[in-house]
Amino acid sequence: MTDFIAGAAAPKTSILGVSAKMRRRNAAETRFKAYGIFAITLSLSVLALMLWTIFSDGLSAFRQAKMTFPITLTAEVLDPKGNLNRDEMAKITTVGYGKLLAQAFEAELKAKGISTEGVSAKELGALLSKDAPGVLRAEVLANPSMVGTTQNRSILASGRVDGYLKGRVTRETAERDNQISPAMLDLADRLVAAGILSAPFNTRFLTSPDASDQRPEAAGLGVAMIGSAYMMILVALICVPIGVAASIYLEEFAPKNRITDIIEVNISNLAAVPSIVFGILGLAVFINFAELPQSSPIVGALVLSLMTLPTIIIATRAAIRAVPPSIRDAALGIGASKMQTVVHHVLPLAMPGILTGAILGLATALGETAPLLLIGMVAFVDNYPAPPMEGMFDPATALPVQVYSWVTRSDPAFVERSSGAIIVLLGFLFVMNVTAIILRRKFERRW
Repeated sequence: MTDFIAGAAAPKTSILGVSAKMRRRNAAETRFKAYGIFAITLSLSVLALMLWTIFSDGLSAFRQAKMTFPITLTAEVLDPKGNLNRDEMAKITTVGYGKLLAQAFEAELKAKGISTEGVSAKELGALLSKDAPGVLRAEVLANPSMVGTTQNRSILASGRVDGYLKGRVTRETAERDNQISPAMLDLADRLVAAGILSAPFNTRFLTSPDASDQRPEAAGLGVAMIGSAYMMILVALICVPIGVAASIYLEEFAPKNRITDIIEVNISNLAAVPSIVFGILGLAVFINFAELPQSSPIVGALVLSLMTLPTIIIATRAAIRAVPPSIRDAALGIGASKMQTVVHHVLPLAMPGILTGAILGLATALGETAPLLLIGMVAFVDNYPAPPMEGMFDPATALPVQVYSWVTRSDPAFVERSSGAIIVLLGFLFVMNVTAIILRRKFERRW
């Protein structure tokens, strides 16, 4: 035996050395790692570029140019009969309030010695927002005791003045713009130096409704945020109980036969259906057939529920399936019923995955636009919906639809606001994803 081994041919290479085949395998592994690092770097770079573009364009929407000056609410103009009767005061239109604002603004400029050279009286009034008279009128009608007093008010400046303070409007563009002139921009510089014109934080961007094309500086997300909140509440109330119950039945109680196989295949197919198809279905069933009000949160919630339900069922089934069978066997072995096993053992252990799937499904529904466009939620809505449950049937819009609406408008101020709305939407999605992570860690159990 020893002689045979000694006479055998010696190996050509040592196992301690690196053969050509090993070098090729190591090189392939190195290339694979490089491809992975390149893919991750490219993805992060694109994400950073996207976020930088959105934030650089949208952060300015959270600041708004305002004129601060005293306004004397003359009783002769606002309450000619002097009885502070709201119905009689309502006869004074925004035209009268606009003249009052223009006179107060001009008087403040004269009082502070600010030159208005090259700016006509009409152009002077154009520095103020067209929304300002309506806001002041609503405040006076809500509180008639303001009549006869002098109020130091912050009035919205026009969209062009706001764009000038943010660098969107320049003197070169002003020469070709019929809404602003270089002389008006020079006056704006003097107003900034005098402390009359400034750009503080714009809380109205989060609370005000949408505005017309003539008043981009007054447009806000108030109605869109309420509409999105209404829809998400309804989607959660519809999808989570039905989705979890369906998943428990299919995974734990349903017999394995051809019928359940067909149901499972259809659930998977529904999860892959384009969202716009659900919009067409909602238009045909909920609006044309059921005659629910168009562009209402209830219709939007029903459409989004149809789209989100398959995703929640799939995620919930995966979480239930991940619970080890030994836990079920142990519970059944000590005398627990099937229902007791599911309720007391399977569901608590599957809860992190169920909550994560539900929240991520709702986050996906929050960002959907196409199905909502088909049911009319792209309509211009400037009235707040009523409180629940009546408000579920009032016209409303949603955050992604509001982004789409603003992007399609011609004024650059709306493009700025669309980026700001995207920031708000990303904030909601970030909160929902963080909530999913926190809930997963809180309820997670190891075995």
